[in-house]
Amino acid sequence: MVHRVTSCSASSTTARDALQMKNKSASLAGCIPRSSTPGVMDRLASFVFNCATASLSVGRECRNENVSSPKTSKMMKKWSIFALAAVLAIAAITPHARAADKLKVGFVYLGPVGDLGWTFQHDVGRKNMMAALGDRVETTYLENVPESADAERALEKLVRSDHQLIFATSFGYMDQTLRVAEKYPNVHFEHATGFKRAANISTYDARWYEGDYLQGVIAGKISKSGIIGWIAPFPIPLVISGINASILGAQTVNPNIKLKIIWVNTWFDPPKEADAAKVLADQGVDVLMTYTDSPAVMQTAEQRGIHAFGRSSDMIKFGPHAQLSATANNWGPYYTKRAEDELAGTWKSEATWAGLDSNVIVMAPYTNMPDDAKKLAADTEAAIKAGTLHPFKCPLADQDGNNVECKAGNHLDDLQIRSMNFYVKGIDDKIPGK
Repeated sequence: MVHRVTSCSASSTTARDALQMKNKSASLAGCIPRSSTPGVMDRLASFVFNCATASLSVGRECRNENVSSPKTSKMMKKWSIFALAAVLAIAAITPHARAADKLKVGFVYLGPVGDLGWTFQHDVGRKNMMAALGDRVETTYLENVPESADAERALEKLVRSDHQLIFATSFGYMDQTLRVAEKYPNVHFEHATGFKRAANISTYDARWYEGDYLQGVIAGKISKSGIIGWIAPFPIPLVISGINASILGAQTVNPNIKLKIIWVNTWFDPPKEADAAKVLADQGVDVLMTYTDSPAVMQTAEQRGIHAFGRSSDMIKFGPHAQLSATANNWGPYYTKRAEDELAGTWKSEATWAGLDSNVIVMAPYTNMPDDAKKLAADTEAAIKAGTLHPFKCPLADQDGNNVECKAGNHLDDLQIRSMNFYVKGIDDKIPGK
């Protein structure tokens, strides 16, 4: 006679947790009252462990083909639920004991890994993490994932293939990450450039406005026309703060500098980026900046004989005569640290906002400029790193001349920068949608 034990699942326990029970089967057997039938408890403990493991792994019901005696059957009925509860209790107290296991880490990318900008640098970070941690980690990436329901499906796919740490690398993945994280509280998520967190969601970001201020200082020094230009993707605080920082930097060198902006409403569309750069060049712009992802702006600057800054990665090979510098993203150390935390069981939800002093942002070599401009750039970078210069120092006025409250004393505070939705004085344009 075959007896069946049912209800061998728990929504808060993963197959990995169940596998951690293997070496605890002796303790489990010790939790169950002994029988006068030799070997019954050992078989029972082994059966319940195997049942839980199989059920949690593939969602099937469990059968014990080796139990046939009435006495054993009675004992099974009496203690199977208690034993299974003990197994799951063991799993519950060791949900993050993964130091001896290979950690599966997933990445969701907005663009292709070959965009040579934003996604490319995230993938460089992934590879750096793998090099640092060796066979302790296994990674998967999904590229060209739109900021739509597709992102939610991509995150679900990684969860269901047993990835325990998942990086969602675009601002537009924020709400999708929240929804998936709520369904899977034992999986940890990291969202790039976002601001919504939960117990199992961290956010990570960089103070790109520091690099943008530096770009502005250089542009103000280099520009002969007195007109600099931005190819901007979307009117979100990240981009607006970068535009503002750049003109504030430029104004320290040339108070009368002008800035033109074209909004392209995309992160990655090389032809559209190139077209926008050409329009700005036709309007007299001789230094280009961008928050888009491809090297198209740099290539256009090279073709037109003007200057530009690389975004996310060093793009000097696309503009050997055009590039002045680049704000390059260095994600490797962060990805390595967070994976190490996960392996050690010390991962926790937190917000990271790193700047030039952390080397998450790295300025590419200062090129195609005279020595005095290089020195000015190097001195400005050193002051920002040392904390003696803040790009949004006060007093600060908006484009209408109204003073902006400085909540951090002599400069804007982090929340003001992260939620920035106004232009500073000197920008003759309107934010789309306002």
